[in-house]
Amino acid sequence: MATKAQKQEVFNELVEVLGNSEAVYLTKYTGMSVADISSLRKEFRKHGVTYKVYKNTIVRKAMESIGGYDEILDHLEDQTAYAFMSGDNSTPAKVLKDFLKKGDKPAFRGAIVDGSVYGDDKLDALAAMKSKDEVLGDIVGLLLSPMQNVIGALQSQGSTIAGAIQQIAEKDN
Repeated sequence: MATKAQKQEVFNELVEVLGNSEAVYLTKYTGMSVADISSLRKEFRKHGVTYKVYKNTIVRKAMESIGGYDEILDHLEDQTAYAFMSGDNSTPAKVLKDFLKKGDKPAFRGAIVDGSVYGDDKLDALAAMKSKDEVLGDIVGLLLSPMQNVIGALQSQGSTIAGAIQQIAEKDN
């Protein structure tokens, strides 16, 4: 049985991990062998994801003390393991989805990503989600596209304004 000091240490660790995570994934690991859990943990670690088992009561207290986790508190039951991620928040879903190709465990229970809660039926959607860097790259590409059209038009057709306008008009058609 853990002492009060040990429980406080785990609580403090959990508050820190939750504070540094943009995504928390919940899995039910009932029926998994120690070897399978170790294998999954290793896969998560390769991708920068922390995967740990905590007592649900300590997780509940840590989430309540931080706030913003109210919608996911109902999922804290049974044997739950937690995947924590900051950065590409779809990574845990991708790793879990690949791991589940080998079997049906662990069961995905839900996730909270950037404050939004996803149910146990949203694993595929989470795995398909683009990372922030990919979304920013798409936005930059969209913003640069019109400028590239103008530059291309100015460089062709004798570099006249009339030629540039004609080139832009032709590209839009």
